[in-house]
Amino acid sequence: MKAVTFHEHGGPEVLRYEEVPGPEPAPGEVLIEVRATSINHLDIFLRRGIPGVRIPLPKIAGSDAAGIVRGVGGGVTTIKEGQRVTINPGISCGHCEFCWSGHASQCAAYTIMGEHNQGAYAQFITVPERIVLPIPDSLAFEEAAAAPLVFLTAWSMMVGKGNIRAGEDVLILGAGAGVGTAAIQIAKLAGCRVFVTASTDEKLERARQLGADVLINYKACDFDKKIRELTDKRGVDVVVDYIGADTWVRSLRSARRGGRVLTCGATTGFAPQTDLRQIFFRQVQVIGSTMGSHSEFLDVMKLVFRGRLKPVIDRVLPLKETRTGHELIEGRGVFGKIVLRVDG
Repeated sequence: MKAVTFHEHGGPEVLRYEEVPGPEPAPGEVLIEVRATSINHLDIFLRRGIPGVRIPLPKIAGSDAAGIVRGVGGGVTTIKEGQRVTINPGISCGHCEFCWSGHASQCAAYTIMGEHNQGAYAQFITVPERIVLPIPDSLAFEEAAAAPLVFLTAWSMMVGKGNIRAGEDVLILGAGAGVGTAAIQIAKLAGCRVFVTASTDEKLERARQLGADVLINYKACDFDKKIRELTDKRGVDVVVDYIGADTWVRSLRSARRGGRVLTCGATTGFAPQTDLRQIFFRQVQVIGSTMGSHSEFLDVMKLVFRGRLKPVIDRVLPLKETRTGHELIEGRGVFGKIVLRVDG
């Protein structure tokens, strides 16, 4: 089969479109012919190399997938050949204390599709039956491939752990990212007033079209000072920050006393400066989140299926142009997700 791989860590130039052996489903697994996948920041981190994390090479990245079931392993009973499906990118052991309590993403064996196993930048993948979800005929493969990771991440962070409520002020940093476009829609669905930051007025206008109420160009001002000005020095109830080192201190300052700062990533660095006074004296809660539970995945995907939440796709590229997609994301020239179309 054709797949996009990398045999060494580095820039987008290490990505290869090449022939590799196809997988076969083991007992309990499903074989999916991938029709579409999408690019996430995790794929870029894996390609560059993550300090302290051993990544077996050669590697096929890709966490999201949508396609058609072409085979099932022994013991599979809920999924049938020919079904149109997507997947929950999170894989846990299914039987530890965290899995049994509904907190699968805290499982010690938890991994994300394409992280420690081979991913979806390929014509075929095999995955455990329990993470496969049939999709309605009305949902295009491209949309089904753009939704799972970012919507599950945003939903679990904001609804499951952040407990956002109607009437609250929510600040979302990096409105043009995949998680950002999901977070805007989720916050609006919950009845919040949504503040967003972005680097260009064009991105801010697209965020407004998704429902954002207050637009802040962080190139033109310090967003924390602007938040204090707009809220009469109160601050917002919730800050969503997956940017990391470049924004962390200002995120803490943007939260009101007793507010919450939610984080699910750190695209600009994992070791930011922190003024602890902003946390303990102002009693700000810092809440970390990685992906989410399978029940949260089912909840948020129901809303996608019903059209209440809609994946934002910047563009669709053929799988062989994955390198171009990585370059566009690293150059911050994207609003929403880049989807990769996988031809048979």
